[in-house]
Amino acid sequence: MKRPDVEELKRTAKNLRKTILKMLSEAGSGHTGGSLSLVEILVSLYVYKMRHDPKKPHWPDRDRLVLSKGHGCSALYAALAEAGYFPKKELMTFRKFHSRLQGHPQLGLPGIEASTGSLGQGLSITNGMALSARLDGRKSRFYCIMGDGELNEGQVWEAAMTGAHYKLDTVCGIVDFNKIQIDGFCRDIMTIEPLKDKWVSFGWRVLECDGHNFGELMDALDEAENTGGKPTVILAHTVKGKGVSFMEHDAKWHGVAPKPEEMKQAIEELDEKY
Repeated sequence: MKRPDVEELKRTAKNLRKTILKMLSEAGSGHTGGSLSLVEILVSLYVYKMRHDPKKPHWPDRDRLVLSKGHGCSALYAALAEAGYFPKKELMTFRKFHSRLQGHPQLGLPGIEASTGSLGQGLSITNGMALSARLDGRKSRFYCIMGDGELNEGQVWEAAMTGAHYKLDTVCGIVDFNKIQIDGFCRDIMTIEPLKDKWVSFGWRVLECDGHNFGELMDALDEAENTGGKPTVILAHTVKGKGVSFMEHDAKWHGVAPKPEEMKQAIEELDEKY
């Protein structure tokens, strides 16, 4: 696939960040830091790498994304609306009664492939999808975005064994490696290092990149697609709260939404910086 213009991708990322901040502020709740760290990953997938059609969300040969760290769904919703899966005006119903856009992804909303939020389960779901496609003879690819704090869950490593055992080379895991989980820095809560060595020992190909650099992300996604005989995981080094100075690297913003004045300040900063 021809690569899109990086400057256009950057503009899309900025607009998604502004949308996420507005959604969270309007809802008065949500997960700000881990949604902002996801943006470039999602843009790279939906604009560049994944084969998908918003007009045919159930196209059998589509690629699929499972957002295992479901609390980052405001970013996913914004990306799906930007891609055309549902009207952008619906984004402002986020977390409200009777909305299709709840605080964790739910099946039923176009573009959502799995109901997630109970951490640790997404990679198992992704493996199952890949095995099903293999049995059906389909060439789809399967992507699973996990949080780094989520890797404390034992089921992730059971799924890692499964992916390697069945040589699921259509599976690509992506770790949103922002180094912070709900209670603080991962290194203080439950260290996951040496992370690259862990995945290698489980039989995966491991790639590392700057999770906010579109060139590096697209290179990593291309390498993953060209890897045969084993699944790939991309350790995407990101910044929690990326783009807003008073949110970056701060565990406080894991599960806190910006107040209206904070939202305004953050959007002004994004417009100045990008």
